[in-house]
Amino acid sequence: MDCGILTSKTILLFLSLVFWAAGGVLAYVASYMIKSYDSFGSFLQDKQTLIPAAIIIGISVVMFIFGLVGCCATLRESTGGLSCFFLIIMLIFAAEVAALVFSFIYQGKISQDLERSMNDTFAKYDGSNPESQAVDLLQNELMCCGVNNYTSWFNTPWFLTNKTIPPSCCKNKTAQCPGIPFQPDLIYTEGCEDKLEKTLHDVLTYGMLVVLGFAIIKFFGMLSVCVITCRNNSRRSGYQALYA
Repeated sequence: MDCGILTSKTILLFLSLVFWAAGGVLAYVASYMIKSYDSFGSFLQDKQTLIPAAIIIGISVVMFIFGLVGCCATLRESTGGLSCFFLIIMLIFAAEVAALVFSFIYQGKISQDLERSMNDTFAKYDGSNPESQAVDLLQNELMCCGVNNYTSWFNTPWFLTNKTIPPSCCKNKTAQCPGIPFQPDLIYTEGCEDKLEKTLHDVLTYGMLVVLGFAIIKFFGMLSVCVITCRNNSRRSGYQALYA
């Protein structure tokens, strides 16, 4: 067995193992993305931002099966099996590229209408409804207060009625914190919009980097299939490659 074939088979066997590992990793990445979006779903009106996560889940499901197909086809050097494996890799490669494209597109759309949707949600705050729970979770998790900053609360029905800002703006939840906006040393002063946008951008970037890494591996896998297939066809036709 020449060096080219040995290297190609090694790459394909490694790729088969990567399929199984990648299936688990991508499933985790997709679930992490969905969980992150669900946590702040009240502030996102465009649910299409979940499309990349859905594509990644679909990819991870089929990877477990395809890893077995690739392993068997590589060990037997089956032309039909390798052709099937090549098609599988190419389709998954295309799906990963699509996920990258969607991620790139929706990364730019995150900031669109985010301020408006957040202002609508913050305006519905009454301390007990679902919108209030979402706002409190957001401010506690991101350690922020208001849409742009804590002064954003001044024009909300909650502040006009209670003359305070919500307790979730307070830095110390155990101590007495009346939430009076004229004591900025007791509350978070940074706005939530910029922090939420950065968090969502980081989630998408993390997913994009993982998918890009696996897409590069798939590319080398397709090259390896071509090397083995061409070598086998050369043997069957009676010709020998110059490097044999």
